Amino acid sequence: MEFLWFLLIGLAVGWIASQIMKSDFGLVGDLIVGVVGAILGGWLFGLAGIGTNNLVGQLLIAVVGACLLIAGLRFIKKKT
Repeated sequence: MEFLWFLLIGLAVGWIASQIMKSDFGLVGDLIVGVVGAILGGWLFGLAGIGTNNLVGQLLIAVVGACLLIAGLRFIKKKT
């Protein structure tokens, strides 16, 4: 059951980030961007010494990470 919540939250985070960044990855792409972005955001905010234990803060960190991931993907695509 926890894995299902993990996927649903990843999908929501990916969708929110794709709306903010004006991109379209589709359902599976949003899920991947959301999950990888959440990991990236948690890692980056952890390096900065910023953490939170509440759901809203964790979602915000995940969305920021997903937006950074999309920006990084755009940068890499632009360079190639």
